[in-house]
Amino acid sequence: MATLHHSSFCPHSRFVRLVMAEMGMEPQLVEERPWERREDFLMMNPAGTTPVLVEESGLAVPGGNVIAEYLDETRGLGSSGIRLLPESPAARVEVRRLLDWFLHKFDQEVTGYLVTEKIHKRFMTSQHGGGPPDMNAIRAARSNVRYHLKYIGYLISRRNWLAGGHLTYADLAAAAHLSCVDYLGDVPWDEDETARNWYARVKSRPSFRGLLADRVAGMAPADHYADLDF
Repeated sequence: MATLHHSSFCPHSRFVRLVMAEMGMEPQLVEERPWERREDFLMMNPAGTTPVLVEESGLAVPGGNVIAEYLDETRGLGSSGIRLLPESPAARVEVRRLLDWFLHKFDQEVTGYLVTEKIHKRFMTSQHGGGPPDMNAIRAARSNVRYHLKYIGYLISRRNWLAGGHLTYADLAAAAHLSCVDYLGDVPWDEDETARNWYARVKSRPSFRGLLADRVAGMAPADHYADLDF
């Protein structure tokens, strides 16, 4: 059995959990607090970031993007019969473009701010950067999420899924990030019905159940967080 070192509200970890669930994999989950820089964890990934997938052989695969590529190379079709990274070069380019958009741009402009300021800082010591949230960062993230939501709506108005006709890594990456923001109640779903309907489709998949069961100690999710028909 593979082991996934993750953080429950790290969007990159959530992306990999969705990918593995779609492939029919059930890894052993080990919760990490990356800011604590645990020595054994740093030996697996000197960057000290989650997620890290560790195979039974001992091979450590760090990072959401790297893990996704590795799983496509080693698991391929998985149990679904559909590759989450398409076979044609052009289709793979589009999926990888959107992966970069959500795993980097969306993270830098939205998720990174909100998860750090509203969740992680609650559990960090002052030495690790804990303390009251930076409201300027939160306001910036709440503003930024609006154009990302519009972009999702734009893509879905022209395609069945974000990158084309089938569910791909692009959908799972976008949904993983939005799930963190949605827990906090900071996604303005009423501003784009097309994006909301797409997210409801992804959220209704069996692979999403584990994410919807996650909770932050002392912080309840938004009322609609686990509602499949919101």
